[in-house]
Amino acid sequence: MTQAEKLVQNLPDFQAVDPATLQSELESLLDQNREAIAKLANQASPDWNTLAQPMEDISDALNLLWSPASHLNSVLNSEALRQAYNSCIPLLSQYSTEIGQNLALQAAYKKLAESPAFAQLDRARKKAITNTLRDFRLAGVDLPDEKKVRYKEISRRLAELASRFSDNLLDATQAWTLHLEGKEALSGLPETALEAAAQAAEAKGKAGYLLTLEFPSYYAVMTYADDRNLRHTLYQAYSTRASDQGPQAGQFDNSALITEILDLRQEKAKILGFASYADYSLATKMAKSPDQVLSFLSELARKSKPIAERDFKELKAYAASQGCQDLMAWDVSYYSEKLRQHTYAISQEALKPYFPAEQVINGLFGIVEKLFGVTMEEDPSVERYHPDVKFYRLKHEGRVIAAIYMDLYARENKRGGAWMADYAVRRRLTDGGIQLPVAFITCNFSKPTGGRPALLTHDEVTTLFHEYGHALHHMLTEVDCYDVSGINGVAWDAVELPSQFLENWCWQEDAIPAISAHYQTGESLPKAMLNRLLAARNFQSGMMMVRQLEFALFDFRLHLNYSGQGIDYVQALLDQVRSEVSVIRPPEFNRFQHSFSHIFAGGYAAGYYSYKWAEVLSADAFSLFEENGIFDADTGRKFFDCILSQGGSQDPLDLFVSFRGREPNVEALLRHNGIVGE
Repeated sequence: MTQAEKLVQNLPDFQAVDPATLQSELESLLDQNREAIAKLANQASPDWNTLAQPMEDISDALNLLWSPASHLNSVLNSEALRQAYNSCIPLLSQYSTEIGQNLALQAAYKKLAESPAFAQLDRARKKAITNTLRDFRLAGVDLPDEKKVRYKEISRRLAELASRFSDNLLDATQAWTLHLEGKEALSGLPETALEAAAQAAEAKGKAGYLLTLEFPSYYAVMTYADDRNLRHTLYQAYSTRASDQGPQAGQFDNSALITEILDLRQEKAKILGFASYADYSLATKMAKSPDQVLSFLSELARKSKPIAERDFKELKAYAASQGCQDLMAWDVSYYSEKLRQHTYAISQEALKPYFPAEQVINGLFGIVEKLFGVTMEEDPSVERYHPDVKFYRLKHEGRVIAAIYMDLYARENKRGGAWMADYAVRRRLTDGGIQLPVAFITCNFSKPTGGRPALLTHDEVTTLFHEYGHALHHMLTEVDCYDVSGINGVAWDAVELPSQFLENWCWQEDAIPAISAHYQTGESLPKAMLNRLLAARNFQSGMMMVRQLEFALFDFRLHLNYSGQGIDYVQALLDQVRSEVSVIRPPEFNRFQHSFSHIFAGGYAAGYYSYKWAEVLSADAFSLFEENGIFDADTGRKFFDCILSQGGSQDPLDLFVSFRGREPNVEALLRHNGIVGE
């Protein structure tokens, strides 16, 4: 066994995450790091081995300590862990700002960048040093002392506010339930949803059915419940979570957090000399200016809105024909699903029996093996933090190159949504060995119920492929420099390229047999159903496009123009964006922004446009597979070599051009979405 294969065993020890000692362990490590950094910064002639490599060691040690705690706080939340986690956030923020504002350390990196040794470094290490010098500037290293102090205060407070935003949203989601003794009001719900609701009630010691705001429960009601009042009840509870409206009005209200976050972000940007937080955000992205972003989004909106208006007109006419003359927000999913079935005789629920989770996972692995020559092997003996979690090792040519934990099902005390995160980053260690990457994938699918395996909607299949695309970007990197390995150092508006790219195989006739097998008969998705699924691919694609553009424009314009106007302005801006690009008008009580974690508690502030920006790249990249064959090994190898293996070691536009042979073209995205013809 090679040294590299041994190093994949550097796996998280979840049992070691003790809320009672987490803060003291972190403080101890941060103090050790500070002492080490002080010595590293005081060098006459630093080189990679005496400065950058030890700094990598320091960063990695902190990541290996903090990553398991952060992950468990999201997926196995408890009051003790939450308190410990939140007590650590200010410590991490202060430490990060200290490093970013360390003049001696910056000077040492400048010496390295200006030394003859710099020219001898490989491209990845040069990029890492260049990025580090940029990040010193963005952390305020050149600010006068009083502004440095204020910058530190702002950074610490923003980290606290983001955590509180997430906590409020989780608490609001968990606090609301609706208990029904009988299933009369649940007419229309599929059997799997009824079983899940009964299982939820039983878990709480209740008879009957329990509806929650966890997404599988909410989605089932909004899509299938015949009872309009029930749909309204859940819609109101869900769309007002953590706000001043709805059944929990004011109880977990994020209003004050939103305005303080926005105020502090703008102040932070101004301290650094940027006109706005949007300008500050773009300093590390592919897009070069706010005007470029707004122009990009506006152009997509101009081309998409007529299609969305056509979609919505069709939906309203259909709803009216079914007796609903006043289509409301809580009716849209219900009548959309009925219209989809009416038009294409296909539904997400009808597809679910053909997509048992195990088949989808195995099919996904098989597709990735065909494309990139890597295989996955499960190891149930490895410690996991919950019985639902599965652990796999990734192999290439028989050699272990990475590992991944997959946590796919919704449960209490688990944050909603789907995401990929990392534990270990691929890098070269001081002794010359290679630390191999380890990833987490988290989703919130419905659990197995009533003796059935977990069954996925096709939308959920697509979500799984998306997150696994992120994981591949992390795991297949061949860069061994921490700061630009895997997804590290990748421009935020390019990081969605591999994830959105992999989604395409969920729609390919030649790929469907690999990921589908009826849970009772083993039959692959029948040709007739496949044809209807493919025909319905762009059903309401205009409406879906403008919905994403609504989020992106709201986010970007908010961070471009906000200057202390308060929470009413936030709502007014969202209303204005909706009037410009949307076709569905939510009710006045809707408070979508209060649960918009991507921008208030995640990394997407002034960056939500990245989904569409990267989708241009992913659609255009996939068009080469459309030309050469979706399982063409040479094209797969080229994508591996040009994109997945390169991490953040090069400019993403250069990487794209090396793969595609030209700059990206928006036409593939519009074609895939049915906005323009073939």
